[in-house]
Amino acid sequence: MDFDLESPLQNFHDHPPSSLFLIEAHHTPSQTYFHSLKSRDFDFTVRRELISLISQLSCTFDPLLSYLAVNYVDRFLANRGLSQPKPWILRLLAVSCLSLAAKMMRTEYSVSDIQGEEGLIFEARTVRRMESLVLGVLQWRMRSITPFSFISFFIALFKLKDFSQRQVLKDRATEIIIRAQRDISFLEFKPSVVAASALLSASRELLTSQYPCFLSAISDCSYVNNESILKCNNVIQDVTMEGYEPAFDWVSSSETPINVLDHNFLSSESEKTNSTTITASTLRQERDLKRRKIAGYGNSHALQSSQIEQCLSETEDF
Repeated sequence: MDFDLESPLQNFHDHPPSSLFLIEAHHTPSQTYFHSLKSRDFDFTVRRELISLISQLSCTFDPLLSYLAVNYVDRFLANRGLSQPKPWILRLLAVSCLSLAAKMMRTEYSVSDIQGEEGLIFEARTVRRMESLVLGVLQWRMRSITPFSFISFFIALFKLKDFSQRQVLKDRATEIIIRAQRDISFLEFKPSVVAASALLSASRELLTSQYPCFLSAISDCSYVNNESILKCNNVIQDVTMEGYEPAFDWVSSSETPINVLDHNFLSSESEKTNSTTITASTLRQERDLKRRKIAGYGNSHALQSSQIEQCLSETEDF
């Protein structure tokens, strides 16, 4: 059966709504991981670099594919971590998680499609070895429970009769969820809480007069904690403060959805760091410099396939 982020379980419609809420914790990075990212610059930088790599390598694919790949990365880092995050290891992990996400979403691709034209290029067997390592760490739980898994459930609580209103809320909530994934603050919340908060934020923007009714419907839901909803909602307001951009504008734009997310993320980060006078332009230059370093590493340090295979065999080197 094909995997769908909105319907992650096999025979999804045969399960009661409570099923997702009961198992979502098994697909969510631990709070220890969240606190590690907050307190250790090293861990935060590793995650940011991996997300940057995935964004760069997946710019021609559905943004939901890259979302799933980042979910795999977060869960991998939370359960295993990387003791020696060398540039080629980060790139191999990013490529492997993208490859696994593409397989789960039945996306037609080749290993070369997701490696780009610059930097170190891995053989297919090397990517498969890394995929096996990721699968083991994630205990083969690849049908990730994400905020998208709860969107339909919460929209149904709103009892909207107009299909176009339901669709526009879903589209805007999807944009918010994708953008929010970059911010480590959202790792504190369960996927269901992020979904409910994203929909509330979307309804406040698009269906203002009905927002109180939507808020009441969410508050009356026994599956979510109202305090967590309020806290997550406040974080979302910070992330989306730069304004509303409709989904169809993203599609029609000459920029890819991922590039637009990059721009919005950098703008948000710039606002958060005004006190240190770091501008979005500076952050973009730093990110591009890191990418060039990775590409340069691949060109000037041509790792032999046998060397990579040896490192994969000696997994403690990671």
